[in-house]
Amino acid sequence: MSEASATSDDTVIIKKYANRRLYNTRSSSYITLDHLAKMTREGVEYKVLDAKSGADITHTILTQIIMEEESNGEQMLPVNFLRELISMYGNSMQSLIPHYLEASMENFRANQAKLHKAFEESLGNNPLAKLAEQNMAMFKAAAAAFMPGSEKPQPAAESENPGDLSTLREQMAEMQKKLDALGK
Repeated sequence: MSEASATSDDTVIIKKYANRRLYNTRSSSYITLDHLAKMTREGVEYKVLDAKSGADITHTILTQIIMEEESNGEQMLPVNFLRELISMYGNSMQSLIPHYLEASMENFRANQAKLHKAFEESLGNNPLAKLAEQNMAMFKAAAAAFMPGSEKPQPAAESENPGDLSTLREQMAEMQKKLDALGK
């Protein structure tokens, strides 16, 4: 039984060849590190194997992606953090660091999700947010008047408050009549 078939069905196997090319065995296509970074952001589980030896080199490839991201874009890892991390190699605490970093990242993600949920809930109860939502609906309707057919009305908005929507439609019809009159 090969190592590729021993992994779960959800894990995509990526093979790295000696010419540095990466091959996605699920899509049967060559990919780049950018593709792997995108897959990571989308939560796709993958494993990178050396095509010749079959060794798991996922860690090395993920580190390479981080290096590319750090050199191409806005740097996320502060210099002092990197120095501290490097100083931990060979230290007696080295074995604890990966678990600590994983737990820290899990807590960060959980707190981020809680904050996002609290923000959404507070918007639902905020009258200013409701007003902004109505203004956005009016803006979309106005945009649709200037570019007919660009956007179809959404039925979800009708079920929320049909009176407001009919009022908006009437106002938009009046605006369209005025615009037509100005165009003549």
